[in-house]
Amino acid sequence: MTPDMVVALAERGVYTILIVVGPLLIIALFVGLAVAIFQATTQIQEQTLAFIPKIIAVFVAIVILGPWMLQRMIEFTTSIFNEIPNIVG
Repeated sequence: MTPDMVVALAERGVYTILIVVGPLLIIALFVGLAVAIFQATTQIQEQTLAFIPKIIAVFVAIVILGPWMLQRMIEFTTSIFNEIPNIVG
């Protein structure tokens, strides 16, 4: 296994992580922004108000996007397992 192969594998792994987690992070970002704007306009500074909507939104996104996320991870894992013969010998 050459250093180039290791770097390519790490690059694909990081890319897969970003693709799988990106939608969840974007949803949490927008919900957090909406809650912050709501808190600023109403002057309600409750700590739990910032977390509960984000948690609910991320859970709903996981339920909706879960099969797609799982498919992407399975494709990545399958490609790694299929490359084992090339790496070993």
